[in-house]
Amino acid sequence: MSLTRIYLGLGSNIEREKHLVAGLEALDGFVSEITCSPVFESLPVGIKSGPFFNLVVTGLTDLPLMELDRRLKFIEADNGRYAPERKGLPLDIDVLLYGDQVGNFDGLILPRAEILKNAFVLWPLSLIAADRSHPGVGIPFEKLWADAQIEQELWPVAFEWRGVQLTPEGLLQAGSRPID
Repeated sequence: MSLTRIYLGLGSNIEREKHLVAGLEALDGFVSEITCSPVFESLPVGIKSGPFFNLVVTGLTDLPLMELDRRLKFIEADNGRYAPERKGLPLDIDVLLYGDQVGNFDGLILPRAEILKNAFVLWPLSLIAADRSHPGVGIPFEKLWADAQIEQELWPVAFEWRGVQLTPEGLLQAGSRPID
């Protein structure tokens, strides 16, 4: 089977570093050539909870879309996402892009609408896929971010995975970017 370039959004607001690292480690079992965006902290959107850590991951997979989504649900479950007593969101992993697929695939709508609605998805995506065009609107992610009118604020945070600092020092020093 051929390999497909995928982009995934990861987020956590409970033991954030622990769960994001666990998610990345689990992805490494079926996603090759993983590249991670910087990690950002943001206030929650749509739920009442503590702040989130979010990042976007890209890589290659030979899994069909629905099998990929099924495996992501297992990773979420392994991290307590569906536990009845949970008090927040330990780990959320969303398929943002699967190749250049556009449409509704058994209820999974691609590209994911949150790309254009949430700064915690669009900013990291613009950093690891600057020149790639959004398959639905045909505009590069870097330009989408530059023109974004999203009322959220993000803070880059230091985050390490496998001995590699994911958030560059220059971005950490630059701080947040408020969106008007």
